[in-house]
Amino acid sequence: QVQLVESGGGLVQAGGSLRLSCAASGSIFSINAMGWYRQVPGKQRELVAQITRGGRSHYADSVKGRFTISRDNGKNTVYLQMSSLKPEDTAVYYCNAGVVTTWPTPEGDYWGQGTQVTVSS
Repeated sequence: QVQLVESGGGLVQAGGSLRLSCAASGSIFSINAMGWYRQVPGKQRELVAQITRGGRSHYADSVKGRFTISRDNGKNTVYLQMSSLKPEDTAVYYCNAGVVTTWPTPEGDYWGQGTQVTVSS
């Protein structure tokens, strides 16, 4: 089994910063892409940022220039540095990872439990 555990959410004022972390543990052979998604009540979960094992990143237009995704492959951990936060960034943020548990089985899609980020105006 694979577990993804997020941390770092909380309440912050508009213009402030937060750093989210997500550590993967369990039966892991390798991890391909890792990413962050967010969801607000009544809306679909949306991609915020994603990073490949090699470090290539992709961002939603709404967070470009404000958020930075990074990862530490040795620690199986992905980070999301969020700056210049806006009230519209308020959501539950979920970590996602494509994990190969045993070679050569296909990767499985794993999710964290979510962490609340609230930005006050």
